[in-house]
Amino acid sequence: MPITIQTVQATDSWQQQLRDVVTSRDELLHMLGLDTEDVGHANGACADFALKAPRSFVQRMRYGDPRDPLLLQVLSSPQEMIDVPGYVRDPVGESGATIPHRGIIHKYHGRVLLIVSGGCAVNCRYCFRRHFPYNENQNSRQQWREALQLIAADDSIEEVILSGGDPLVATDELLRQLIAQIAAIKHVRRLRIHTRLPVVIPDRVTTALLDAIAHPGLQTVVVIHCNHAREIDDAVTGALGALRDRGITLLNQSVLLAGINDNLEAQLDLCQRLFASGTLPYYLHLLDKVQGAAHFDVPEHQAHSLLAGLTERLPGYMVPKLVREVAGAGSKIGQFPRE
Repeated sequence: MPITIQTVQATDSWQQQLRDVVTSRDELLHMLGLDTEDVGHANGACADFALKAPRSFVQRMRYGDPRDPLLLQVLSSPQEMIDVPGYVRDPVGESGATIPHRGIIHKYHGRVLLIVSGGCAVNCRYCFRRHFPYNENQNSRQQWREALQLIAADDSIEEVILSGGDPLVATDELLRQLIAQIAAIKHVRRLRIHTRLPVVIPDRVTTALLDAIAHPGLQTVVVIHCNHAREIDDAVTGALGALRDRGITLLNQSVLLAGINDNLEAQLDLCQRLFASGTLPYYLHLLDKVQGAAHFDVPEHQAHSLLAGLTERLPGYMVPKLVREVAGAGSKIGQFPRE
């Protein structure tokens, strides 16, 4: 059967690609030669959390494969509608971690997180913020000024993290102005940007974006989010190289996901492909127990076994740290194999 996925043209701007995402479950299945008999119905799942996938990401999925590891990250599932005890709307306790100001999350000493955008280029079905009240955390320009004043008044803050949603959904000019104001705060030394866009729409990494985020007054770290080696194609490698060429440190954080990357070969391939692209494997997260994502959870003993296998097969600098985020904890909690 011929492949019917429409190729994204090199002339398509990242903004156009962001607008022309796949939002229909039926369309996504049709593009991959699948139907509901292959994957099951998911009535109600998209009403709670919309389906969204860039076409450049869909192009990397295997045609006719209902278990494709990239497809499973974005395809709504009937399992999302099962109410599983212990899986909640705010699994990491962010609702109680804000400074008394919109758009700021302050959980850990020395660093503060700014919600730059509530939008993402892709809706990952396991997202721990799938129920986050973004509408209540969108700032006007005046509110951004007030937020930055709060950061300036707290000299314990050395690092500002831009998050979302995905902060790179914002315009280059907004990012340029915001980062310049952050750089003007003397006690802030580092800027960290958590983003999936260089992976799912690599054309987002433009000269204008690089000019905006690579500020000479800050050490800049970009933390990408990639869960499977097949997410990294030549275009992604090029985008990561462009970031690295500007002196930006590249790290990756992934989530351990049942049926997607929960075997040793998948983890080995991911770590090796990341490092070959100049990106250091940083965190391997145990699933945040968010409502609607229980079917992605991997037992902790299996995670420990995978980490032990990675440690035996890879040099230490290529082995990510296995962590779990616990509401109210002073940092992410490292997970180590039991004796």
